[in-house]
Amino acid sequence: MSKSEKIRAIALGLIRDGDRIFIGQSYDPERKKPFYRAMGGGVKFGETSLEALKREFQEEIQAELTNIRYLGCLESIFVFKGKPGHEIIQLYEGDFVDPKFYQLQQIAFVEKKNRQKLGLWVEIDKLKSGELYVVPSQFLDYL
Repeated sequence: MSKSEKIRAIALGLIRDGDRIFIGQSYDPERKKPFYRAMGGGVKFGETSLEALKREFQEEIQAELTNIRYLGCLESIFVFKGKPGHEIIQLYEGDFVDPKFYQLQQIAFVEKKNRQKLGLWVEIDKLKSGELYVVPSQFLDYL
């Protein structure tokens, strides 16, 4: 079984502020447009999904979360850059501890392998209407 044939466990966090949500923006070179996904990342062996969520927010944007609540489990089977992917997503909702994050419009950060990423506030209606492309699509059920 190659690495691309393995199922990846990830933890993602939904952070709301009224009618907007803090979400990560990435770029799909095949579609030639950006896509949006809740922030978070991979669960390491021996780590709970809650621990992974907290670690990922700390590593990526130096943010601590509070009031964390489990929302549910999503499954995503997709193709990205021509390679198949399969993720089991543990989805949480929470709040930023530091109120400064609610004042920032966006935060640029570098992910592993020096990939530039952007975390930003977007209006929930833009995701629900399809104006902004969100992955996985089941995420919309939690907004």
